[in-house]
Amino acid sequence: MRTLYFDCGMGAAGDMLTAALYELLDDAERKSFIEQINSLGLENVNVSADKMMKCGIIGTHMTVSIGGIEEDVIHEHHHDHDYEHSHEHDHHDHEHSHEHEHHHEHEHTHEHDHEHSHEHHHSSLHDIEDIINGLNVSDFVKAHSIQIYKLIAEAESVAHDKDIYEIHFHEVGTMDAIVDVVSVCILMEKLNAARIIASPIHVGSGHVHCAHGILPVPAPATAYILKGVPIYGGGIKGELCTPTGAAILKHFVNDFTDMPVMITEAIGYGMGKKDFTAANCVRVMLGETK
Repeated sequence: MRTLYFDCGMGAAGDMLTAALYELLDDAERKSFIEQINSLGLENVNVSADKMMKCGIIGTHMTVSIGGIEEDVIHEHHHDHDYEHSHEHDHHDHEHSHEHEHHHEHEHTHEHDHEHSHEHHHSSLHDIEDIINGLNVSDFVKAHSIQIYKLIAEAESVAHDKDIYEIHFHEVGTMDAIVDVVSVCILMEKLNAARIIASPIHVGSGHVHCAHGILPVPAPATAYILKGVPIYGGGIKGELCTPTGAAILKHFVNDFTDMPVMITEAIGYGMGKKDFTAANCVRVMLGETK
């Protein structure tokens, strides 16, 4: 049986999952995938796959830029208008990149003149659905992408006590997140695995700093999404699993368990930017199981 196995020993974020799956493709398929992502119809969005080394292991990091600006400081997944600049949770892969060292001092009040000067429009779940339905992708990709977004919105609605369709996502960060979610769905369709397995998920430990104060790890939205999924903390301080990473895994994975007996044919490493004592990556294996 054609099987994918995700090793989530360093958590998961949307871009890391994309990069790991990307590495399972051959050279021609990789080139075609990047061309496809950059022709989806998302205005001013550009994606590149860059080689990156962690603890001596080479892998891929997916770089997403909006209007030529890499989204290192714009967080992928934002909340309703009452919380629109709290940026509490899913810092794309960026909780893997800056460890919240700035403690969100700028809190995105936007008096700090971001170079890209976005105007802070916000998108509802209906808006997200319209964006995804308008993309140049298959019905499979559209349906699964929307279902993943609904998982995220549901988690935010519970965290903030709002109706699911009252939750709003920050426009610029939303483009970043849509790329991650849609990219994973495209790759899942390409790889066409009959069974998808993941290890228990390392969520990190400690706290994250946000505009509203200090939150425990896993953050509320991530914790809600991962209900029913085996998770654990550990010695690494920081938020290792983002809501988007959690929602993608929750949606696609059939079993969260140890690695099965399998004959592997391809292995991929999706890298986060931050350096830890352990390699900051998601590893995925494609192979055959009985």
